[in-house]
Amino acid sequence: MAQEAGAPDATELRRLRWQCRRGLLELDLALEKFFERHAAELRRNDLPVLEALLALGDNDLWDLVSGRASCGIPQSEGLLEKLREQWA
Repeated sequence: MAQEAGAPDATELRRLRWQCRRGLLELDLALEKFFERHAAELRRNDLPVLEALLALGDNDLWDLVSGRASCGIPQSEGLLEKLREQWA
């Protein structure tokens, strides 16, 4: 169980970073900044939430990051706040 709360390994981080590549420039920039600034803070229990956000379409995710929409993904608010900081 201790591993569950620990940091993701390098392979998981590379996979997530690849998923951050988007077609919408603003979103791509915000995700890249987020990853540069917060990747070291990510915990294994953040991964399902981040993966659920990254599974959204570009426009839907951008609406969340830009604050135009609210999110129904449980426990996403902390990650979304960090994403919003990258664009503000």
